[in-house]
Amino acid sequence: MSVTSSRFDLSTPAGRKNARTDLIWADHGFLRAIYQNFHWIDEDMARANQPAPRHIAQYAAMGFKTIINLRGESPTGYFALEAEACAAHGLALVNAPTGSREAPPKARIHRAKEIFETIAYPALMHCKSGADRAGLMSVLYLHFRKGVPIEQAMEQLSLKYLHVKAGKTGMLDFFFETYLADNAKRPMPFMQWVDEVYEPETVKANFHSQWWANVLVDKILNRE
Repeated sequence: MSVTSSRFDLSTPAGRKNARTDLIWADHGFLRAIYQNFHWIDEDMARANQPAPRHIAQYAAMGFKTIINLRGESPTGYFALEAEACAAHGLALVNAPTGSREAPPKARIHRAKEIFETIAYPALMHCKSGADRAGLMSVLYLHFRKGVPIEQAMEQLSLKYLHVKAGKTGMLDFFFETYLADNAKRPMPFMQWVDEVYEPETVKANFHSQWWANVLVDKILNRE
């Protein structure tokens, strides 16, 4: 069942206009028209911020087969336009809602592994800004699919991609850092740690962000 709001019904001129307004203004698409924060992770996967329909057309022309939407389905204009554009250009759209300020739930980590094992490549993953959730999933992608050690894959969570570690979004770094600290004491594979040792609520309780970075991320950059 579709989650698209009737306000963004693309079969009507008013709905399409509302959807474009939502994408450009409410969702800050006017900024992404200038900078897509697009980066190749390797030959099979890329990362970016929220695509507009024209970006999806470009990605299809580049040979991408799958778009992974880390924002998930939503009754918004930007999602309605993304779903329509993917269908129009023959791209599979995988909705995998991911958080940027929480210790990732275990089920979500397993879901990420499943996605990377089953989708058609090349693929592109995106969140709103391409900085935080895309960074988290890029680390998991490199580890699960390419066997890259977590400490090396964590380069995907850096200022190069506009990720701010000092703010609340630093929870994502702290999640991996907690594994690395535990692994230094009791070496074990990452997924074994996730299943047998990792406690999301404990990791969340032990994390502390810096106020100035929270203002930057939440108020100025308006990240999700």
